[in-house]
Amino acid sequence: MKTAHCLPCAPLLSLLSLLAGCAATTTPVLDSHFGESVALLKAQQIMYPDAYRNANPVSGIDGKAGASAYQRYQKSFAAPEPQPNVFTIGVGGRQ
Repeated sequence: MKTAHCLPCAPLLSLLSLLAGCAATTTPVLDSHFGESVALLKAQQIMYPDAYRNANPVSGIDGKAGASAYQRYQKSFAAPEPQPNVFTIGVGGRQ
């Protein structure tokens, strides 16, 4: 008969244990620095951050050569080279 006495307390105890797990954070130092590493990595990947201030034109490839290169690039996706069968690598060769 003692088990019937504890049954109403079981949901309350389980609810209190769930709430106790969410009550306090254990990483206040880490939370205060959240995102700093990503911002640092993004900043380190920028070669020249003041590039937008440079008014000089880009020297290098001219418009005609650039357009031709872009057309060849686009054409490579329209008719890609056939890929060899991976199961035939090394089969039937000379020994």
